Amino acid sequence: MKIVDTHCDALLKLQLSKRGQFENQLSLDFRTASELQTNLVRLTKGNVMLQFFAIFVPPHVPSDEKWQHALEQIDLFHTEIINKNPQMKHIKKWNELTSLKSGEIGAVLTLEGADVFGNDLMKLRQLYRFGVLSVGLTWNNANLCADGAEEPRGGGLTLLGKEVVQLNNNHSVFTDVAHATVNGFWDIIEHAEYPIASHCNARAICDHPRNLDDDQIKAMITSNGLIHVVFYPPFIRKDKEEAQIDDLLKHIDHICALGGVQHIGFGSDFDGISNFVAGLEDAALYPALIEKLLHYYSEDEVKGFSYQNFINHHLVKGSH
Repeated sequence: MKIVDTHCDALLKLQLSKRGQFENQLSLDFRTASELQTNLVRLTKGNVMLQFFAIFVPPHVPSDEKWQHALEQIDLFHTEIINKNPQMKHIKKWNELTSLKSGEIGAVLTLEGADVFGNDLMKLRQLYRFGVLSVGLTWNNANLCADGAEEPRGGGLTLLGKEVVQLNNNHSVFTDVAHATVNGFWDIIEHAEYPIASHCNARAICDHPRNLDDDQIKAMITSNGLIHVVFYPPFIRKDKEEAQIDDLLKHIDHICALGGVQHIGFGSDFDGISNFVAGLEDAALYPALIEKLLHYYSEDEVKGFSYQNFINHHLVKGSH
């Protein structure tokens, strides 16, 4: 069964290795590096048809260097992932998904954190031109657009943040709620035409600031948003560093019970996490998750979770 995965951090690992800052590894090979949970061999084995690659610049990078770091990651996306691997196809517009051939893997650029462009909307427009198709305003800390999920103040979107959401709407780009505060979430729901939770679980099952409560899940469903469950154990079981596939299924069950069966997808967070769901340690192991899901859900429902809900989304399905 084909897979759409809406979040991984392979670009950061590739950048750190290029800079000699990742486990003393220089230039990880995207095709085969065992350090990459989303390397080409694993994506192929897992039958991934579409992988989102996040541009993420850590908060410790000084503000005046963030844009350069983002450009480096975009450059690595092209030099290491797209140019060296003919089966990897850069998806710059959603209608290009229909031209993917069997054996090809679509690659989408996303942005995790508006820190990289500060208040310079020319840079944001440049990111759209580079093909960024999903924008999360924050990571866990605050920036000029909004507070992040772990910022104690817990503020919502600033006027700039609301302007960014409007630009996302104008460019047919998702606005990602994954690292938003509760207040930020509701601001996004009010203003975004295309909300997505690229890697979030259900707070009722695991009470963590990165997960969505029932009202938020219902709002995502009402807004025709997508909720892609994340494979990071601390977001699956409260205060636990380990989890089983069955534990992840409790989140899917809960979202389904709230009416979200046609809104669920996967957002692994591979290459951004250091501990894993047992039996789901990298992208090659997606078939194990599918097999388990087929014990509890119909084939059509599992196809929905795997890729079809995403493909059916009004933003993707349209000719944007």
